[in-house]
Order: sequence, then structure tokens, then C-alpha cells
Amino acid sequence: MSQRTATLSSSTPAALPSPSSLSLLLLLLALAGCAGPAPMHRGEAQVAPMAPSEVGQSDVNRMATLGMRDNLESLLRLADKLYRRNPAEWRKTSTISRDAALAQLRVAVNTRTPWPELQGRRDIAALSLALGPDFKGDRVAAFIYASADMVVTAHDGKTSFYLTDSLDAQYIYNAARNIEIAVWMLSNRRNAAGQPLLLADEISERERNLSFEREFGKVIGRLDLLSSVLTEKYRRAVITYVQNLLGGTFLQFLPVR
Repeated sequence: MSQRTATLSSSTPAALPSPSSLSLLLLLLALAGCAGPAPMHRGEAQVAPMAPSEVGQSDVNRMATLGMRDNLESLLRLADKLYRRNPAEWRKTSTISRDAALAQLRVAVNTRTPWPELQGRRDIAALSLALGPDFKGDRVAAFIYASADMVVTAHDGKTSFYLTDSLDAQYIYNAARNIEIAVWMLSNRRNAAGQPLLLADEISERERNLSFEREFGKVIGRLDLLSSVLTEKYRRAVITYVQNLLGGTFLQFLPVR
């Protein structure tokens, strides 16, 4: 018993860490707990370079100009998507590739050059022809060109807007509804052979692709927002006018001596 006691008493206790070492250890553990996968870079807001012409634009003018730019880009992006799902359409043209067909369509949209297969029709008349069951030409190009032409027509035939320009909120609202109708026709109408006019969104056991609907939704959303802003602009102008009249009568400072 005495031998055991002597052995136990002769053992050296474990050294305790110093306060500074303990603090360092806790800090390292905390940093390790915070460490995780690096955040994904999802892009950033783009700032357009200043242009001298912007001096002649109000906030609403600038909003309409940017909305038009983005809507035309969305429609051309949809043309690319539709060509990928419907390659037989661009092969109806004289171009040698899908990219060449897209480039030709982009030039026509940006310059508002009449599209030959639409037989001189513009605006909603062109849209009706492009979505007709018996249309034999490149339906992708005709549909996108007609949609773009209809949107530009709703903006008084312009793509850039300045203080001297006037936009009609109702026409822009109507353009949004026309896009909705065109999307419905695209997904529900059939050609003479009973097939969809164009393959677009796909929902199946293998795949769920709603990218077309999302892109069309962006166009509709921008048009509706601009229509609301224009309506609010004129409403606020009336309210401001009334406030100024009231202010001239009731909101004047009173003499204090």
C-alpha cells in the first residue's frame, strides 16, 4: 500500500495551457467553424458609360430606353433558344449556320428592315401571319421579328427616348398582353400536321425546361412596369399641380411681427 501511494504521489500532473495559448486555440477553432465553401459569383450590376445624349433624357426616358434595349435582347435570346430546339427553321433560309441566321435576324430587328417572309406586314398583322398554321417560312425569325416590331411600334416606333418624346401607357400595356397571347398561341396552336408551331418549353420525366417562359416573362414584366410608371407619372403631375395651387393659398409663412 505504501509502495502504491509513493508511486501515485511521484507522478507529475499534466501541464495546463497558458491563457494566451488557450485564446489562440479558441480563435483558430472559431475560424475553422466559419470556413465553408467560397460564395458563388453571380455577376454584378452593370453601370453603363455616360453619354452626352443622356442630358436630354428624364429618368422615365432613360428607363424606357434601357427597357427597350433589354427587351430586344431578350427576344433575340429567345430566337437563339428556339433555333436550338427547332433547327429545321433556320435551315429553310439561305444561311449556312444557326449563328449566321441569328446575325441576319439581329440586323433586321435593330434596323427595322422589313422581313421578306412577312410580305410587308408589320406589328400585330405580322405577328398573326408568323403564328398562322399555314406559314411555310422560317417561323422562328418571323415570330421574333414580328414581336420586336410590335413592341417598338407600341413605343411610337422608337428605341431611344428623350424629353421631347411622349409614350402612351395603354399602348405599352397592350404590347405586354400581345406577348402573353403570342406565347399562348405558340404553345397551344398546331400546324397542318398536328404538331406544335414551335418547340419551346418542355416538361417531361427526363427534363423540365421553362427557360422560354422565364424570358418571355421578363419582357412582359418590363412592359408592365413601364406602363405603370408612365401612368403614375401623369397622375403625380396632376397631384403636384394641385399641391402647388393649395400651397400658394394655405402654406405661406405668416408674419410674426
